[in-house]
Amino acid sequence: MSFESISVKDFCERTRLDPNWVLIDVRTPAEYSGFHIDGAKNLPIDRITAEAVRGLQKAGNETVYVVCQSGGRSRKACQQLSATGVAVVNVEGGTIACAAAGLPAIRGKGVIGIDRQVRIAAGSLVLIGIVLGLWVHPLGFGLAAFVGAGLVFAGVTDTCGMAMILSAMPWNQAKSCAT
Repeated sequence: MSFESISVKDFCERTRLDPNWVLIDVRTPAEYSGFHIDGAKNLPIDRITAEAVRGLQKAGNETVYVVCQSGGRSRKACQQLSATGVAVVNVEGGTIACAAAGLPAIRGKGVIGIDRQVRIAAGSLVLIGIVLGLWVHPLGFGLAAFVGAGLVFAGVTDTCGMAMILSAMPWNQAKSCAT
């Protein structure tokens, strides 16, 4: 089963005409608590299941729209859910596009997004590997090469192991998940 992707403009129009919908934000609880679209329910991508989505639908027949930071994770979530038979619609551009379009948003304590955390961690590991390779032992270059290979793999497969690991870290978990 496939899913539909729509622009924020189409999302606004559809939800204005049909009040029977639910918006699911698949970012980490910390990202969600820092900023989310008003009315969005948080269901992190690592916890998303057909049963969890159905649990967020009040009447069970609402259109399910999925959003993340910029569109990558929501697309993956839609692929997962549509494979289990759940009808979902991906909102392209994520919360960034929704905010730019002027949708009402809830702002909380600012957090560093997963994509930025990955760049910080990967860059730090490459730098450490180079420093170790130059001043401690040539095997230090192996760390930089390993991280580089991981980044290439992430780019080719659109799957980032480092992002999955960072998503599970305590600082990316909210004390209480607002749903």
